[in-house]
Amino acid sequence: MLTLPSILTPVAALAFLVLMIGFTPASAEVYELRTYTTNEGKLDDLNQRFRNHTVELFNKHGMESVGYWVPTEAPKSENTLIYVLKHQSREAAKASWKAFGSDPAWKKVAKESQQDGKILAKKPESVFMELTDYSPSFATDNAESDAVFELRIYRCHEGKLPNLDARFRDHTIGLFQRYGMQSVAYWHPAEEPASEDTLIYIIKHASPEAAKESWQSFREDEEWQTVVVESQRDGKFLRERPESIYMKATDYSEIQ
Repeated sequence: MLTLPSILTPVAALAFLVLMIGFTPASAEVYELRTYTTNEGKLDDLNQRFRNHTVELFNKHGMESVGYWVPTEAPKSENTLIYVLKHQSREAAKASWKAFGSDPAWKKVAKESQQDGKILAKKPESVFMELTDYSPSFATDNAESDAVFELRIYRCHEGKLPNLDARFRDHTIGLFQRYGMQSVAYWHPAEEPASEDTLIYIIKHASPEAAKESWQSFREDEEWQTVVVESQRDGKFLRERPESIYMKATDYSEIQ
């Protein structure tokens, strides 16, 4: 039960209640990571639909496009689109998707774009996320023709996510920058149990070759090697190998 400080006047107490109720997790700003898998030969059709229609309809219904990417390695490079949207809240996301799905313009586009067969091979995957307190702004350098993005997902042992966050906040991001890896954003999933043990982030490399060289230099860095040992004296953070997907920004992506 919520109790109020005894020193508050009735008016102040009411304001306090409104403030507390207003800042519920459901009303906080959220991001949505979505992954689409297409039927064979349909990725170009999906990209065309996003380029010409979907992104504009997202904007119409209050969904802000952050970035759109296609993995660089087969088979995902031939059938997968990964993107991130920003919503004002979970309630706003629900309302926006409902309005989008019932929009006559979307229904028309969806029907016309699939006259030769369904585009998606299965239901889209969706993960709602919240920015970490150490995530940078979304501003990235100018588009580079060879640039690649890397989506990475870390899953921790129980109770170790705060330790991983501290290491990123105090050391890892600075070392990424040292070796030419540009941080785009860092998130935690919004829902349990993943919110308790998972870190999702995207970094940008100047090229695939640069990515390989940067990671090698990072792992060989004496400061990093010391941080890894000292930060895990009470046990390893990760319960499995990090998931990594290299991606190229689409021509209609806000982030390039």
